[in-house]
Amino acid sequence: MSTTTLDCRGLACPGPVLRCLECIEKEAPLAVKVIVDDPGALENVARLLAGKGFAVSRTQNMGEWTICASRDAAMPAAAPTPTQAPQGKTVVFITAESIGAGSEELGGKLMLNFLATLPELGQSLWRVVLVNGGVKLSTEGHPCLEKLEALAASSVDILVCGTCLGFFGLTEKRRVGDTTNMLDVVTSLSAAGKVIQI
Repeated sequence: MSTTTLDCRGLACPGPVLRCLECIEKEAPLAVKVIVDDPGALENVARLLAGKGFAVSRTQNMGEWTICASRDAAMPAAAPTPTQAPQGKTVVFITAESIGAGSEELGGKLMLNFLATLPELGQSLWRVVLVNGGVKLSTEGHPCLEKLEALAASSVDILVCGTCLGFFGLTEKRRVGDTTNMLDVVTSLSAAGKVIQI
């Protein structure tokens, strides 16, 4: 079985995911080897390949990762599967660690209260997307972590920007949700029936 190799070192988000997606859709390979040098890309590419029906393994060597993925020749190539929100579902898009301006302390309390109140949306709440300073909410020791864990336990998707985690040096400290990329963010916002931005 021939293996398609994609060298995605040095590519910024969502470059590695887009290259893999293009390869899968155009070439329908049975085996793919992807080389990345970013922890966020590692998580995003592995999740994409697993979602497309590949068995995935990873190896690390000096700050780089090789993702090897293969699937059974009898398995048909996966068709493109755009993100689809169930009708009328809501995405909450959080871009900061606190709400509002004037007092960071007050803003932090408001964010905690906001997350505690989100379950009131009931079944309409589909995803919470965390970018920029918002990714800090998902990390070990953050006061809001417990609220996000409760949302995740109630089947709300928590998507955490991998580039943002890397920027703040928090990749290893994420404790809830899935590391994601800008492609997932854009498709989530596009597919939602309603977006609440904080």
